[in-house]
Amino acid sequence: MGSNGRERKPAILALEDGTVFEGIGFGAEATQTGEICFNTSMTGYQEILTDPSYRGQFVTMTCPLIGNYGVSQTDAESSQIHVRGFVIEELCDVPSNWRSEQSLHEYLAGSGVPGIEDVDTRALTKRLREAGAMRATLCTDGSLDAEGAIAAAKAAPPMEGSDFVKEVTTPESYQWDPESKLSRQWTIVNATVEENLEEENGEVFRPLADPKYRIVAYDFGIKHNILRSLRQHGFEVEVVNSRTPASEVLAKNPDGVFLSNGPGDPAALDYIHAEVKQIIDQKPVFGICLGHQVLAHAFGGRTFKLKFGHRGGNHPVKDLRSGKIAITSQNHGFAADGDALPSHIEVTHINLNDDTVEGMRHRDYPVFSVQYHPEAAPGPSDASYFFEEFANLIDQTR
Repeated sequence: MGSNGRERKPAILALEDGTVFEGIGFGAEATQTGEICFNTSMTGYQEILTDPSYRGQFVTMTCPLIGNYGVSQTDAESSQIHVRGFVIEELCDVPSNWRSEQSLHEYLAGSGVPGIEDVDTRALTKRLREAGAMRATLCTDGSLDAEGAIAAAKAAPPMEGSDFVKEVTTPESYQWDPESKLSRQWTIVNATVEENLEEENGEVFRPLADPKYRIVAYDFGIKHNILRSLRQHGFEVEVVNSRTPASEVLAKNPDGVFLSNGPGDPAALDYIHAEVKQIIDQKPVFGICLGHQVLAHAFGGRTFKLKFGHRGGNHPVKDLRSGKIAITSQNHGFAADGDALPSHIEVTHINLNDDTVEGMRHRDYPVFSVQYHPEAAPGPSDASYFFEEFANLIDQTR
């Protein structure tokens, strides 16, 4: 039994290459297949679990102890958990945090998502770095033995060619945070010490200024903290479905268009490439992560699958224009091919670990993008200035 009375039942994690890890199940009792990857962030497991960009994937945390500060709905990056399963070394059954509303085990169990602990995550990560990302099976309900789990992993569909955007995009358009409450910046400053702070349910927030710009955001799997960051930087945001025609977006006459992060293979989204291509010479455009990759295709370029992806809060990126280096938050398994970009596209940022393209801009139109996450959550805030760059770009084109 766990320290909170949770029964410790055996579980299996099997990779398609035949590697098997035995451990203890937590969360839901279930069997799932998907691509397995690893994340090097020290904190932010709830934000990772609820990031739509992880649709179709198991996430392995390299940090050895997970769950120690519990779960708070305020920290969710979407309305649900999107990972297929969660792989960790040690689960904290009894979280200690005044903001915690439930344990990680309870959170996963309530969402029907399986987890496995007592896994040598260092060995697993090393295997993925050497062999590359693989399909896997996580079984916590005892329905498969090791041989059956390996066979299920081999039979699972690959990430290449997958369109998970259609599963995570909003079904209907909506205005983000019309009451200017969801985007307020959380702070630990005492409301009696600093003026103009707002207190609600024991938590303190900095109020928002009135919006200056009106934009449309394509939802390919958008994170809440992207929406919060946009609103904090003066953007009034209307979020639209990924299949929204360019003509419908342009008919709204927004000040700019935002292309969000999201899951799956960007090359499989030709229906999105076609619409974005019609926007890039009409409005200022800012893309993040999958939005960056979609722009690469709309420009006439291509993307490719990375061996094991970039996922974590410690990736160094160099701005080729200024020479400055930022430590960034990343979550992607595909990248834009710099050699395939046309001459009117400038590569502005590169990853210092593998020299892959991390940022680009159009030489003639007010269009730019970055592969990493300026809004972080989790991760450092070195790159948050890109939201201000988007605002400045709109000002210059008005």
